[in-house]
Amino acid sequence: QVQLVESGGGLVQPGGSLRLSCAASGSIFRINVMGWYRQAPGKERELVAAITSGGNTNYADSMKGRFTISRDNAKNTVYLQINSLKPEDTAIYYCNADATTIARVTLNTWGQGTLVTVSS
Repeated sequence: QVQLVESGGGLVQPGGSLRLSCAASGSIFRINVMGWYRQAPGKERELVAAITSGGNTNYADSMKGRFTISRDNAKNTVYLQINSLKPEDTAIYYCNADATTIARVTLNTWGQGTLVTVSS
């Protein structure tokens, strides 16, 4: 199994910055793709960004510019830097990982989410 634990969320004023972290643990052979999604109140979950083990990134069009995804393969950790935060960025941010276990089983796993609230 693979477990994901997010951290770094909280209350931030408009214009501020946050760095979210997501650490993967468990019977991991390789983590192929790690990504961040978010779900705002009353809205569907949407992709923010994803990154492959080789460092290739993919951003949702609306997320380009203020969001930066990165990962540390040695630590099985993915990060999301969010700058110039806006009230509409308020959402639960979820980590997702597509991983291959030691048993060579491919799993898609979600974290429990971390709440980001942008408000003055």
